[in-house]
Amino acid sequence: MDYEGIIIRPPSEAYSLLLQVTTGCSHNKCAFCGTYLGKKFKIKPLDLIRKDLKEARSYGHVEKVFLCDGDALIIPQAKLEEILQLINENIPTVKRIGTYANAKSILRKSVDELIKLRQSGLKIIYLGVETGNPELLKKIHKGVTYEQMVEASHRVKQAGIALSVTVILGLGGMEKSMEHAIDTAKILTDIDPDYTGALTLMLVPGTDLYSDYLSGRFVLPDKFGFIRELYIIIANSNFTNCFFTSNHASNYLPVKVRLPQEKEKILAMINSVIDTKDLTRIRPEYMRGL
Repeated sequence: MDYEGIIIRPPSEAYSLLLQVTTGCSHNKCAFCGTYLGKKFKIKPLDLIRKDLKEARSYGHVEKVFLCDGDALIIPQAKLEEILQLINENIPTVKRIGTYANAKSILRKSVDELIKLRQSGLKIIYLGVETGNPELLKKIHKGVTYEQMVEASHRVKQAGIALSVTVILGLGGMEKSMEHAIDTAKILTDIDPDYTGALTLMLVPGTDLYSDYLSGRFVLPDKFGFIRELYIIIANSNFTNCFFTSNHASNYLPVKVRLPQEKEKILAMINSVIDTKDLTRIRPEYMRGL
């Protein structure tokens, strides 16, 4: 496969064929993210994609394909439809195609265009929401407003595509911890995604937020401060039917729960961890990672 640079994917795509159709991220300005620093965004030529798919024929039974890098949905509609068609032609066993997206790229597509992509196999979109606090969205250079994030999410759902969103514990630092948690619960309620993944902030050298940390302008919550945000987000979110996790390697307290069905049970468990401050119940620092 023709891979350029570091390739990342969501935990739920661990057994997927990773097909790199773009390199880098079309936005690449988020203050906390160092994944694509120094990596120029480009859409890969169809000839290279065809070559990779020809190789993938020999891989046997492949049911899931994930489109890399950071935002394959930015690809113009006609070309993206062609890529999906090539996947289906070369991997007839495929049942689900997924991709990262940002709100700006989603809003470039109409609901009808998203429906066409779903009919061609795009079954899940992963969207980095990060926070629901309008001030923080600006501060981290997310490039969209609260309202745009919600509108983009609703388009995905209207098209019948599963929506998985991520939020980041600690993104407001100690100063904005409670505002971040409360407003993130609010935006999750307004979005009502199928899946939510809570990550815990890990500062990356070279990013704006890391520079703020070094200068003292940004102070991280402690371990139980992060977990308290997790409690507040779950307690104040109202979902129709959401699989909520905090099982990413960055998290201190791994959680997998169906909401709202198991809400009271999981809140009792998280509250017990916070009250006891029992370090044996949380992930040790040396086991955390991006």
